[in-house]
Amino acid sequence: MTTLKTPKPRVKKLPVSAANIAKAASRLLSQRLVSTEVDYIQRTLAASSTQEDIDASVLGVRQLPWSQIVLPE
Repeated sequence: MTTLKTPKPRVKKLPVSAANIAKAASRLLSQRLVSTEVDYIQRTLAASSTQEDIDASVLGVRQLPWSQIVLPE
């Protein structure tokens, strides 16, 4: 007797674009992120990530010190 395993649901990945980050920020923070924060999120996440990863990054970027977000010139 063989047992069938239930397949795990696939997690949809979204492109980490400025538009998707802005939508997540407006939904979670009711504010817009500045361009430096958006750039930081795009640098730290892969080209496509899950909505949960994008949400966590949007919430987390506001907790970071500014010196960690900005690239040194």
